[in-house]
Amino acid sequence: MENIPETPSSSPEPKKNGRSQSIYILIFSVFIMIIAALFLTQDLSKVKNFISQAGAWGIIISILLYALLGVTLIPSEPLTLFIGALFGPWLATLIAGTGNTLSAFVEYYLGSHIGSATNFKEKKDKLPFGLGKLKVESPMFLVGARMIPGYGPKIVSMMAGMYRVPLLRYLWTTAIPIFIGAAAFAFGGFGIGLLTKIK
Repeated sequence: MENIPETPSSSPEPKKNGRSQSIYILIFSVFIMIIAALFLTQDLSKVKNFISQAGAWGIIISILLYALLGVTLIPSEPLTLFIGALFGPWLATLIAGTGNTLSAFVEYYLGSHIGSATNFKEKKDKLPFGLGKLKVESPMFLVGARMIPGYGPKIVSMMAGMYRVPLLRYLWTTAIPIFIGAAAFAFGGFGIGLLTKIK
């Protein structure tokens, strides 16, 4: 009897592999988050001393430090006040704006993996209180919700990743409020620096 080859059925293997990869990335991210949080909370004064003595390298270190803060729940405003006092308001605005935008992309990346690991796209319509119908892709939401103090920016970034907001739209809607906020804290830090003679 002739063996008839089975027609390949659409297997969920690629989807399952993508989900597993997202879960591994999230576990690794949580591990990095814990280490970063422990390091920054215990040695932030040492980090500040190192930045103040590093000269031009202090700028690069500051930007990378913002990206590291993106994987923690530690707010970046105290760092912006410090670099405002150290580098002056204009350079500090550039450093904080660039660093916080980089941090927002780290948060977006984590959000996209949370979305993949939880099959968020398929489940979002079942969310309570009509949250699944929230217009996260809307520029008004992306800019406005990012202005909410505290954890608002981190939540917006994670949600944007989960909803797969187009990257170009995410970039400009992220950069505008971030640079405005960075300028406010950088100028505030510069003023504090003048008063306390940190500089």
